[in-house]
Amino acid sequence: MSFSTNMQLPSKVVICEVAPRDGFQAEKTWIPTEKKIAIIKKLATTGIQSMEITSFVHPKAIPQLMDAEEVVRQSQELTGIKFRALVPNAKGAQRAIDAGIKKLKLMLSATDSHSLSNANCLTKEAMEGFAPIIELAEKHDVKVGGSISVAFGCSFEGKVPINRLSDIVERYIGYGIEEISLADSTGMANPRQVYQTVGQLRNKFPEMTFTMHLHNTRGMAIANAVAAMQQGIVHFDSSITGLGGCPYAPGATGNVATEDLVHTMSEMGIETGIDLGTILNVAKEVKQIIGHDGGSYMLQAGPCSQLHEAPDSQQKLGV
Repeated sequence: MSFSTNMQLPSKVVICEVAPRDGFQAEKTWIPTEKKIAIIKKLATTGIQSMEITSFVHPKAIPQLMDAEEVVRQSQELTGIKFRALVPNAKGAQRAIDAGIKKLKLMLSATDSHSLSNANCLTKEAMEGFAPIIELAEKHDVKVGGSISVAFGCSFEGKVPINRLSDIVERYIGYGIEEISLADSTGMANPRQVYQTVGQLRNKFPEMTFTMHLHNTRGMAIANAVAAMQQGIVHFDSSITGLGGCPYAPGATGNVATEDLVHTMSEMGIETGIDLGTILNVAKEVKQIIGHDGGSYMLQAGPCSQLHEAPDSQQKLGV
């Protein structure tokens, strides 16, 4: 049996930093607005060009993001970064637009069970609520992207059938959406599943831009990212130090760490535009500010290029 030694990988990928939204929303202790801004400005020094800066949800739903307008206002000077914000409804969309956001991201669950937990309505009902958001965005010349949470597995319903995902993509296309985030919110995906699912979706919807939003709940986020790249995916979300977690998915942990994803790409010769040394230093600072990390391998072991002094001999123990 012969095997090919060439992996089909892109030469460049685009990484969107989502810690200011997905990462912060999972923190139970209030992060003062000035600390959020400090983290965002530190991230801006790394070469990151895209960031999901906050979510305009009701303050009672996610108190941590109640300062969304102020966070956006104090980040306006960072003109080199494209900001987007998650919005749950038309009211949230109006708040985001008034704050100066130029790209909105819709929230939608692949399964009814997760949708009821996350949005208190069925998936179909949630999609029907997108019409006024999209109309509002068009009126203000604001872009809109879609998302599919628990796209690869739901904590309540298990694996999500490909037909279910296809139906949702078709509904998004009907709204004029050209970009959809496929979120492994529960960390239930595996590389073979990602390769097959993404392949089928890209074959059926070649004009759609798909983004991978991977959580590392079961330690497979990096492997899943590589599987997605082999199917031509070049857009990824990640969170500094691996912060994050879906509050409506039992046992969910953080996103794939930005520094881990950048390191992986760097080791494989894939450009990200993000400086590995800088992002690692920022990750260390963010860990100090927040008080913990979300499971960053780089913070534990450092990059492969970080070699140690070789020993002269082996030290025998118990002799």
